[in-house]
Amino acid sequence: MELLRPLADANYPAATVSYTGTAGSTSTWGAGPQGVVVWSSTPAYILVGEGVTATTSSTPIPAYTPIPFTVPPGTGAPWRVSAIRVTDSGDVYCKPINIR
Repeated sequence: MELLRPLADANYPAATVSYTGTAGSTSTWGAGPQGVVVWSSTPAYILVGEGVTATTSSTPIPAYTPIPFTVPPGTGAPWRVSAIRVTDSGDVYCKPINIR
């Protein structure tokens, strides 16, 4: 497994957002991070990118299992994490990271 380096909280703070049968989305972060570690309190579908909204076609993750996602390279536009429940509502936790 690669070592992950959390980024400075002042510029890239951790975020938490609730989700239900309707997607919850974090506030946005700017360009810079290579990825984001995401974990949730219940199984959830996750989507990472610019202006995204998770659906039941997004990537499923299990509860309480940190999963690193790459941040799509782009024009430097703000990006976010969005989550929607598999069966139960919950919270998604996110922290921008770099590799090593």
